[in-house]
Amino acid sequence: MLTIRSPVAFFTVLLLLGIITDVQAAPRRKGKAATAATAAQLTPQQQAAQIPQGISQATDGSTILDTTATVNGLDLRFKISAPADQFTVDSGVNGATQDAGAAGTMGLNVLLHGDGGQSFFDFPNQAVQGNLMGVVVLAPSEQLLWGQSAGPPQGLTRDDGAAHSQAVADLITQVLPQAVAFNASNVFFTGVSGGSLTLSGFFVPAQLSAFAPGTGVLLMCGALPPQVDFVGADAVASSTRIHFQSTQEELALLQPAIPQAIAAYEQLAVDAGLDAAQVSALQTVDNTPVGGHCEFDEQGFSSGIQLIADNFANIMQGGDGAVAGINTDTVLKGVVGNEDLQFSGAS
Repeated sequence: MLTIRSPVAFFTVLLLLGIITDVQAAPRRKGKAATAATAAQLTPQQQAAQIPQGISQATDGSTILDTTATVNGLDLRFKISAPADQFTVDSGVNGATQDAGAAGTMGLNVLLHGDGGQSFFDFPNQAVQGNLMGVVVLAPSEQLLWGQSAGPPQGLTRDDGAAHSQAVADLITQVLPQAVAFNASNVFFTGVSGGSLTLSGFFVPAQLSAFAPGTGVLLMCGALPPQVDFVGADAVASSTRIHFQSTQEELALLQPAIPQAIAAYEQLAVDAGLDAAQVSALQTVDNTPVGGHCEFDEQGFSSGIQLIADNFANIMQGGDGAVAGINTDTVLKGVVGNEDLQFSGAS
């Protein structure tokens, strides 16, 4: 089921992020203390639901559709950033020309946000880049945690990782074709922090075979070794582009996990018959930035993520990996010999 909400400009959505707790309580209570008390009773998921969905404009002038679909009993809110003429006529987008299920010439870059959902609202992968349209999906979780439907964060544990991954896969294959025309053989994925944990730990092993070959996974500030049985391991490992991006002052609990994930995925490629050069051509890693968690620009969380997102094509689609703002000639360092990342501190 595809549900279109009322339009709202994207800058208004960002503004609402800053004032939502004041606005949502105003009709019921009076006074700042009462407003704060009411806001404190709302979960992040409930607060996110107060932010209108609809149609707005992306940074490159393309169209953003923000809507919700029910997939496997889970309400998945998602955004698509695409040229207006690539949307289906049933999507409600002005200028849409496509029939539902039509094959398009552009692929997708699907992003899973970190714990708390900031990157869903920032939508760092909006705009068309490398012939990929941007998609971001909001975790079906009361705390907006990918892989955990209820309760506060439990560190690296993601008990609902398998179910959430299945829902994302079904969203892409069953729901998105109702909204936009895309090339189903050219679908890439981006993870941020907790989203990277769910991607690497659950989605890649259980679901990525449906999108291979011709896919890639960018894992920012987080990674896990596969946590479930790997479907089509040889085919996925021998054809999938993977980049691990961290920082010098990564979160303490992630500093062991990321190298473990690198080693696990490298071993899968070796088991698939790839030699060292072939493995390092497909799988790369970097943690040059002297910053904290996701601070790839050495300045801030959102701005750091945006820097990597802006360089997606240069990192993931055959570029040289040189990123202005990261003090290295290239972030594309082959994983062979670079599995044991060294960190200078912890954030």
